[in-house]
Amino acid sequence: MLAAAAGRELRWLAEWEAAVPDDPDAAVLRAQALLDQARSARGGGAARHTSRRQSREFERLSALATEAGRRAIRLSPADPYPWVSIAGSMFATGDRRAFMSAISEATARDPLNFEAHLSRVSFVCEKWFGSHAEMFDAARSVAAGAPPGSPVTMLPVLAHFEFALREYGFDSRDGSLSAKAAHFRRSEVAEEVAVCGAKWRAAGEPSLLGRGIMLRHWLALAHFLSARGRDDSRDLLDQIGPYLGDTPAYGYFWLRQTEGFRVVRRWAAPFQ
Repeated sequence: MLAAAAGRELRWLAEWEAAVPDDPDAAVLRAQALLDQARSARGGGAARHTSRRQSREFERLSALATEAGRRAIRLSPADPYPWVSIAGSMFATGDRRAFMSAISEATARDPLNFEAHLSRVSFVCEKWFGSHAEMFDAARSVAAGAPPGSPVTMLPVLAHFEFALREYGFDSRDGSLSAKAAHFRRSEVAEEVAVCGAKWRAAGEPSLLGRGIMLRHWLALAHFLSARGRDDSRDLLDQIGPYLGDTPAYGYFWLRQTEGFRVVRRWAAPFQ
């Protein structure tokens, strides 16, 4: 949350760094804030709709994020998050060796680090630098080996979102919704979503802290697309309240994320 805030306004982070120059937490935030700025500069469009100016700024800010990440590593060598930031900066170059090395360093420090595995699933998806097969393997392998309650058990759900986006229309979000939903209504897909959700919640209702809000959105959205689990989705969204948070998955299916959130909320609780 602090990194996202710093990405929008760096002044307070600069004041923190000036007051405590070698604070490792501030260094980690600096790397992640630069990475967030790089992503914002590029935008969320397909490569063919991304201008040269956007691409150059994405590359420039990503390189700065790499430098900031390496400084954070020197100040806090046991922390996995600087390595996650460095891995994220590799989306600008597609340097697979550097990316995988950074992910290995992050997971050596925290084997089930959600941000590291999320970044890996994204990097190796077909939309970026891999394939559907590699993406599903990355998501399913870590989910299968994780204990109940671990957020990484939900990563195959993201893989299905990415698959549907790539196969059934990136540029025509609203017009392709029925085709994407048909993918989630396949029995084997609906079953995998159910297994992921059950394992994530098997250790007790997950906290709303960390990625708890986002993963509830993922599960409610997958239920909507598969036309299953309406009551469960109502419970999940009641826990969240009216907050979208940092959940870009609705944008895979609607041009405006808020519109997708409202559609799913109305489906889950039609009489409210």
